[in-house]
Amino acid sequence: MKTKTQRFITAISVLILVGTPGVAFAKYSIPADQLQPTKIYYGTSESFEKPGKVRFKDIIKATPEYHEVKRDKIERGTGRYWILLSQASDRANRAIHEVGEKTDYDLIALDGYLGHLKPAIKADDITDLVIETMTESLNKK
Repeated sequence: MKTKTQRFITAISVLILVGTPGVAFAKYSIPADQLQPTKIYYGTSESFEKPGKVRFKDIIKATPEYHEVKRDKIERGTGRYWILLSQASDRANRAIHEVGEKTDYDLIALDGYLGHLKPAIKADDITDLVIETMTESLNKK
């Protein structure tokens, strides 16, 4: 049996935790039976508050590697084609991670994935932000 003092301390502790900025309780999580890890680019599916979504193909199309494929008319299926697309994918993933680290977006997933979950999870489209971040990184070099 708790004493009055113990109950008081417990109540105060709860109030402090609830009212303290930075101490947050997860707003969302993805049910294990609906989890598709390949559709999550940044963050953890068990606990997140501010989800973002990206159109990954659009980010790839904004990379210099993709532009090289188009400009030089590199044939699909060739070694050079796959090397450039792999580099474009790496660049896109780095930009997504950079946005995740620099913003409040604590989960970034493929466009359409979160919206099709049961229940659906609304996410901001941050594709343009990722492309902008990637372009800024390229311009710094």
